[in-house]
Amino acid sequence: MHSMLEILILAAGKGTRMRSSLPKVLHKLAGKPLLGHVVDAAHALGAAQICVVYGFGGEAVPQALTDDNLTFVLQAEQHGTGHAVKQALPQLSDDGVTLVLYGDVPLTHTSTLEPLVAAARAGKLGLLTVKLAHPDDYGRIVRDADGRVRRIVEHKDATPAELAIHEVNTGILAVATRFLRQWIDALKNNNAQGEYYLTDIIAMAVHDGIDVTTYQPASDWEVMGVNSKAQLAELERIHQGETAQALLDAGVTLMDPARLDVRGMLTCGRDVVIDINCIFEGHVELGDNVQVGANCILRNAKVASGTRIDAFTVIDDAEIGEANRLGPFSRIRPGTSLARDVHVGNFVEIKNSQIDDGSKINHLSYLGDATVGKRVNIGAGTITCNYDGANKHRTIIEDDVFIGSDTQLVAPITVRQGATLGAGTTLTRDAPAGELTLSRTKQLTVDSWKRPLKQKKEN
Repeated sequence: MHSMLEILILAAGKGTRMRSSLPKVLHKLAGKPLLGHVVDAAHALGAAQICVVYGFGGEAVPQALTDDNLTFVLQAEQHGTGHAVKQALPQLSDDGVTLVLYGDVPLTHTSTLEPLVAAARAGKLGLLTVKLAHPDDYGRIVRDADGRVRRIVEHKDATPAELAIHEVNTGILAVATRFLRQWIDALKNNNAQGEYYLTDIIAMAVHDGIDVTTYQPASDWEVMGVNSKAQLAELERIHQGETAQALLDAGVTLMDPARLDVRGMLTCGRDVVIDINCIFEGHVELGDNVQVGANCILRNAKVASGTRIDAFTVIDDAEIGEANRLGPFSRIRPGTSLARDVHVGNFVEIKNSQIDDGSKINHLSYLGDATVGKRVNIGAGTITCNYDGANKHRTIIEDDVFIGSDTQLVAPITVRQGATLGAGTTLTRDAPAGELTLSRTKQLTVDSWKRPLKQKKEN
């Protein structure tokens, strides 16, 4: 029987170099707060409890994560990582193991963390280290002649010989909670920073005869933290590159893998083609043979097989059926569903509407709160007047209707099956089935009218 896993996420830092009033861990990577990525990893590891230590920004951090499975602990004053862990110790049970993660280190794979947890369950201390060509300000891993870890020395406290060590501490570790409690209580702050370092527990573990076992990530970026907007941008591109590679491996054609942003979950069928500079947010599902043109944005959308989405189209919280043609420059807003073989063209906006098979809205039109039947042709410049200033009203257009250009449909209204509306009509009453309905003022030509001439300016 595995001992229970509890995960402690340290997320109290201000992140001064971010130059932002937003807490560092709430800055977004791939559309999700940095802390959200760490919480996802914690869930994936099967944590019985996830405890987040927060500080800077007050209640902004707990308010931003609406995860009921999180326990939040306030670190009102920041006195180092050891002090942060101490704040959370009352929440942890002695019969489990604790894994310590960081809210600003978003890209660590669960496969990298699993061996640490296994080591802790075996009575060891599992420590994640990484070898860097330029160790800079990281704490160094000090080993004895036999290669066993003895302690970690912080950069500011290191001797020249210790500064020459390239293996550094990531801060990520796992150990039995009862050991952690005992060592944290014994921490001292007699160091250059005057802080309680979590890293000091390594030497305590060695002193107590607890084996310190180290593991390394597959890639250095798995343990990179975010301390500046430049580092955030760097990790964003790394993450997007990983996402693009996974899509390519799954058979998706990306016209340029470097120009793709997935800010959520994108699933694709076979023979999907995605052009450059497309953004996918939330949950997006693309069926077989879907083509997405350049510079499109899809948010919480489901697109069925054979649909072609041309450039600069925005689809938001909508369902697109099979063999449709959208764009360029179409905007499909929330609550919209398009059936099969629907054409939505240039500068057409559709909101909260259902469009049935074979209908076409090709140019410069707006449909809001509309139910459109089969084989309807809607001419350029047609709009539904769905809002009376206080309430929204519905427009119903039945099968086989032809609507001429520049028509206004003043809802609530119904256009019956097979009706034709003449160009320029303002429809305020239901249009009967199979008839031509139009409303126009009488055309006049004014013989005596002259176009005004531009007046000359006096010097």
